[in-house]
Amino acid sequence: MKIKYFLLIILLLAVFLILNLVSYSNYVFAGLQDNIFRLHILANSDSEKDQALKLCVRDSVIDYMEKINSGSKTKEETIKVVSDNLEEIKKIAEDKIQELGFNYDVNLEIGNFNFPTKYYGNISLPAGNYDALKINIGEAQGQNWWCSLFPPLCFIDISSGYLEDEDKEILEKNLSEEEFMLISSSSPDIKLKFKILELLNSK
Repeated sequence: MKIKYFLLIILLLAVFLILNLVSYSNYVFAGLQDNIFRLHILANSDSEKDQALKLCVRDSVIDYMEKINSGSKTKEETIKVVSDNLEEIKKIAEDKIQELGFNYDVNLEIGNFNFPTKYYGNISLPAGNYDALKINIGEAQGQNWWCSLFPPLCFIDISSGYLEDEDKEILEKNLSEEEFMLISSSSPDIKLKFKILELLNSK
């Protein structure tokens, strides 16, 4: 009987621990959703030319966003700036595509979209739904590229993707301590919470 009671206590403790980890992870992820606005660009196809075109469109859009969005201090302000300049952003993308000799259509949409887990150097964003500006080039069947318009962390050089100290300060300023730890820490307990969140949101 003592063994049964012992095993029951162990089981209850395990359930309690898992429920707490799930509750914590969901709470932190809700904060990430509330504070991150992403840019999502999909190439026409996975051909070398279409992928190169996607990156050129990316650079042009980011250059423009840096000019018009430098004063935004919240996610909501960034979304308003994007909404107010949606047609201009589309024109910039179209002009770049035509300049490079392509005739693909461009479709823009602001909405809530599902993203898989993304790992970029020393930062990771768990899978789930995030608000974003989506730019579809042509058939939009190619590999995608993403960054964060707010906080403003659009990686031009994604070969490494590592955050510099200045970028980390931007993240820490706009996210809670728990949110920042979840996406940037390599400690075992934080990794466990991230994996739980990743599992829950990938279903």
